[in-house]
Amino acid sequence: SRIRWEKDGAKMALIPPGSFKMGDHLDNMANALPVHTVELDAFYMDVHEVTVGKFRKFVRETGYEYDLALSLAFSPTGRYPMIWVTWDDATAYAKWADKRLPTEAEWEYSARGGLIGKRYPWGDEITHDHANWGNTVSGKDKWNRCAPVGSFDPNGYGLYDMVGNVLEWCSDWYDPDYYSNSPLRNPQGPSTGEWRVFRGGSWGDDTFGRRAAVRGFDSPTNAS
Repeated sequence: SRIRWEKDGAKMALIPPGSFKMGDHLDNMANALPVHTVELDAFYMDVHEVTVGKFRKFVRETGYEYDLALSLAFSPTGRYPMIWVTWDDATAYAKWADKRLPTEAEWEYSARGGLIGKRYPWGDEITHDHANWGNTVSGKDKWNRCAPVGSFDPNGYGLYDMVGNVLEWCSDWYDPDYYSNSPLRNPQGPSTGEWRVFRGGSWGDDTFGRRAAVRGFDSPTNAS
């Protein structure tokens, strides 16, 4: 089911409770092993990436210090995804909207869209009809850089752009060995760390970077 969240006007999808195999089933990514079972309670997820328009509303209503010119160079209108935000910026937006960032486990579970053991949210192969990636104009991918949100088909949970377009911050600290001792139910990530997790890849990444299990990380004070 879908709702429209009053605070920021975003459409949200209810992701059902369940369990899944988290990690790399196919490509032996060292930091995505061992593959392990995770059980999650139900949660809501934004259907689209946060747009420039919604982030602009946040800045206007709160006086949050942010230079929108950085994002507009790549995302020229309000329908494009917000970019060039630190983890701290993303967290500030989420708090304003009475939401939170997803955990890394919630992100991967929802990105998979109900499919089991597949590389991507739609299966094991990727083309430019599926997502915005590779910095190449081809097929449905008509954008050298960011694409307006929702420009490609949604996954099985009705979520758009879960891979490609822009990287997406998660709430967790990053630990390459966390999967070895991750709790079974609703894992929250390590209690401390130096890096925060991001997922999903961007318009500039190759096919490997688009995989649902790929774990990225950066300093929470960095933006790109």
